[in-house]
Amino acid sequence: MFKNRNSTKLTADEALPGRAELSVVVPERHAILGTALLGPYPEGYEIAEFGVDCYWSGEAAFWDAPGVWTTVAGYQGGVTPFPTPVEVLTDRTGHTESVRVVFDPRVTSYEALLEIFWERHDPTRPFGPNSQARSSIFTRSLAQQAAAEASREALQQRLRRPIATEIVPAQEYPFYPSDAYNQQYLAGSRARR
Repeated sequence: MFKNRNSTKLTADEALPGRAELSVVVPERHAILGTALLGPYPEGYEIAEFGVDCYWSGEAAFWDAPGVWTTVAGYQGGVTPFPTPVEVLTDRTGHTESVRVVFDPRVTSYEALLEIFWERHDPTRPFGPNSQARSSIFTRSLAQQAAAEASREALQQRLRRPIATEIVPAQEYPFYPSDAYNQQYLAGSRARR
């Protein structure tokens, strides 16, 4: 009932206005990994950000990956600054549900995280450009951009179906953490490390 059925990205005039700062409560520590959610992150660690159809299971897919230090459920790829979960569900913010993965590049690679991302969801499912469930990769460097594009091309050749995943620079789309309720939502179904 709230879905925006436009076939193009929202403009700032069409989007919900948002706010100037974070308005949701975010836990300090990760419920599974015990690490800081919003930093500071260890020196030398890198960030990967992936838009997934559901950040609950998308986030959980990375918890056991070697070298992953923390994960954060949030929103990215839209127009509305500091959106709330309810606002994102209206499809009037332009954001997709996203997972931030902070990792140690001496233990794992960005390419290994891309494999988890591809395996976690169906990247061929098309969603509207403002859907909170669209598949996206938000790159934080030229190296990540090249790796993401090469990975998408390799998967495209294997699947022989169009991949709907967008690959865009993260600096164009800030990451906004979701609220405490949505962080490590599936933690209750697992034993802590």
